Amino acid sequence: MDNAFGKGHHLHLIDGSAFIFRAYHALPPLTRKSDGLPVGAVSGYCNMLLRYIEGNTGADAATHVAVIFDHSGKTFRNDLYDKYKANRPPAPEDLRPQFPLTRDATRAFNIPAIEVEGFEADDIIATLACQAREAGGRCTIISSDKDMMQLVGGGVEMLDAMKNIRIDREGVEAKFGVGPERVVDVQALAGDSVDNVPGAPGIGIKTAALLINEYGDLETLLARAGEVKQPKRRQSLLENAELIRLSRQLVQLDCDMELDFTIESLEVRDPVAEDLLGFIAKMEFRTMLGRMATRLGLEAPAVAAPAAGPVAEGEVAVPAAVAFDPDSYECVADAEALQGWIEQIYARGWVAVDTETTGLDAMAVDLVGISLCVEAGKACYIPLSHRAAAVDDLFGSDELAAGQMGLEAVLALLKPVLEDDSILKIGQNMKYDAKILRRYGVDVTCIDDTMLMSYALHGGLHGHGMDTLSERYLDHKPIPIKSLLGGGKSAITFDKVPLEEAVKYAAEDADVTLRLWQLFKPQLHVNKVTSVYEVLERPLVPVLAQMEMHGILVDRDHLSRMSNNFAQKMAGLEADIHELAGQPFNVGSPKQLGEILFDKLELPGGKKGKTGAYSTGADILEDLATEHELPGKVLDWRQLSKLKSTYTDALQDHINAETGRVHTSYVQTGANTGRMASTDPNLQNIPVRTEEGRRIREAFIAAPGNKLVSLDYSQIELRILAHIADIEALKQAFRDGQDIHAMTAAEMFGVPMENMDPMVRRQAKAINFGVIYGISGFGLARNLRIPRAEAQGFIDRYFERFPGIRTYMDKTVEFAKEHSYVETLFGRRIHMAEINAKGPRAGFAKRAAINAPIQGTAADVIRRAMVRLPQAIADLPAKMLLQVHDELIFEVEEAAVEPLIAVVRDVMQSACEPVIRLDVPLIVDAGVGDNWAEAH
Repeated sequence: MDNAFGKGHHLHLIDGSAFIFRAYHALPPLTRKSDGLPVGAVSGYCNMLLRYIEGNTGADAATHVAVIFDHSGKTFRNDLYDKYKANRPPAPEDLRPQFPLTRDATRAFNIPAIEVEGFEADDIIATLACQAREAGGRCTIISSDKDMMQLVGGGVEMLDAMKNIRIDREGVEAKFGVGPERVVDVQALAGDSVDNVPGAPGIGIKTAALLINEYGDLETLLARAGEVKQPKRRQSLLENAELIRLSRQLVQLDCDMELDFTIESLEVRDPVAEDLLGFIAKMEFRTMLGRMATRLGLEAPAVAAPAAGPVAEGEVAVPAAVAFDPDSYECVADAEALQGWIEQIYARGWVAVDTETTGLDAMAVDLVGISLCVEAGKACYIPLSHRAAAVDDLFGSDELAAGQMGLEAVLALLKPVLEDDSILKIGQNMKYDAKILRRYGVDVTCIDDTMLMSYALHGGLHGHGMDTLSERYLDHKPIPIKSLLGGGKSAITFDKVPLEEAVKYAAEDADVTLRLWQLFKPQLHVNKVTSVYEVLERPLVPVLAQMEMHGILVDRDHLSRMSNNFAQKMAGLEADIHELAGQPFNVGSPKQLGEILFDKLELPGGKKGKTGAYSTGADILEDLATEHELPGKVLDWRQLSKLKSTYTDALQDHINAETGRVHTSYVQTGANTGRMASTDPNLQNIPVRTEEGRRIREAFIAAPGNKLVSLDYSQIELRILAHIADIEALKQAFRDGQDIHAMTAAEMFGVPMENMDPMVRRQAKAINFGVIYGISGFGLARNLRIPRAEAQGFIDRYFERFPGIRTYMDKTVEFAKEHSYVETLFGRRIHMAEINAKGPRAGFAKRAAINAPIQGTAADVIRRAMVRLPQAIADLPAKMLLQVHDELIFEVEEAAVEPLIAVVRDVMQSACEPVIRLDVPLIVDAGVGDNWAEAH
């Protein structure tokens, strides 16, 4: 290749600052383990450079490349205007030390890192881009910064790497309304509040473009400003001519800088393997180091062990990089050894605790052992009921293995520690361990939970199970439980695991938990989610544990009768379906159903999937139901089949033999938004809009002498939307206690609220709730069974009447794209990892971002209420049993129903206070009955 840059050469100029800030905001904080130095942005930046290098291939690849950075300190523009960029906030504290490291990272990848004192990165990019153009070559500026759009044209274009969008002349015109050669004129008029460029007051981008297009250029416009017809524009131009000219100087990039290097020196070069691996090892990016070493065919250099340093009072040390050594863990087999561990716990003031059991149902399993950890790498396992290995017995032995203390002796020693409020008990999913230990008479108090810490820090980024967290944040893959228990028919329970292997697995769990706690605890404050964890998550653990242990009474006979009834109805539907099809077939087989619908009956819209079978999902059957009777019958059959298998049959298996109750388990980390999930069994998805679904709820009953009481927030998400989006009409309607759906219908369709057509109100209701979830015209059309154009017209009219909702949506998506998360009113961060994705995922991510602050705030509100309720109802003969989204269900003695409703309603309606003052009241509806269906 000719060394002289020119025709056939392609220069890439990367906006380094854009990469750095993107990396900083997109990823959770990360600190170097050896000294606690923040390196999260550096890690993200390295990954972005790596992706760039991997993608720089093909005919359009760069031949020359550089990363351009801003130099700290003032530039010539500050001399022109001392207020230039004066409003910009300082960089975050934990980002500042990472700036020089990103320069080092760039050089480690063997890419020139360029910055010039007194000049901004934009000017360096402008000079190099102009030089490349004059030499006859091409230049791609990898940035989305609008200030650089003045450079586009004549072989220079921009690439928004985050969105993978190329910006050419047409793209500039779409952004500014003028070509690149007039961008500076428009910017001079419009100004820039971010950079504190004054511009002409009252003139924005669109108006500026209109003026420049009409008068040709800025100087001509200023010379003829007296001819401008609009009085305010004319006055602004005449009074601020000098400020406008100054603004032009501020936004005009310098294309004539004197640089001490040439474009030829920026030729693309491969990284020097030793330099790159050395830098990555220095940063302690272990996963990246292994990956790059494998790719380069070299052995990864060692990562330096951390130096122990003092820890400030009140702070938690960053976990030392002590190697995991399963052979170092202790098996505690006598009281003297256990007493030694207890003394260490009191000396530390904390302990990581984990229980091992014979299964997952905390209400039915047996406690097998307890593991403890007091510092990284120092953990033990206390076996309690491991079985001896059988010699001849195929089914194992009932005899206890040797080398174990008695259960009562262990709990007698540990109970005072675990119930001591001065000792912090740290767990991963502490609710499960607390329930297990409570069944054995130990009430664990003063807890921390690493799973919930991760949820507060990283909600929406990944799962929060221990294995996931260990691999992601500790670079350690824990011993898999399946390697000990096996699978299928040959699977064993943990009490059958040999002690030697059990010690390694169980103690490691406690070790990992402690290290995660040491890592996550200080990050709560740094990421401003301490209150989310301390107010919404941690105090909810004992509340949920108590609810789950109470359980709810279920009438098994009622379920059995319903199951038989469903079976009969299904048989009748099957006979009808076979008659309509003209032959018998397996209604539950999608393949056979597809062949009947599209081959035999020749109904329209048949589409085959990858397996060659027709798609027969619910949406397809709903569309076909207007063409033929058979698809509707299949939908009815499927609904009954699901109700039977999921509820009337399965719920009977979940009734606890000792209590006669169903004990669901709540997962606090089950949804990104803060909503809780109910599992084993799931009691949150029982349908309530159908007669069959309501009858299932009849099986959930109150004990003799008691009633079930349901208290449910009324339209809480719409109320929160009215507050967040600041929609005065909606807020006033809620304050006045109006029927919100009727009010919306009256506003949209111009009909009186009195004697309103129920169908019109139903349409307004569907739109009210649909908008929250980002419903499309297609989706609304399906829900209301109306033409798509009519449905889209409804949505368009809704936004016209309530423009603040569209503003809220646009601002929320914009915030999410910039920060990669959204927030609830209580500060919960919901990370949006795919907000900048392309294709079908993009629409889903936007809808999720719009809905998350609303649904998340609603979830936070009921969490706050639940945390306060145990104390509020402590003097009443009542128990909180269930939470189903916006509803709480209680069991209470008949005489105390009204006092309970009064207390709970007051707590629920004031749950936001004093943190949040909503502009609308929260209203709670109450119902009472002998069963859940009556109460709701």
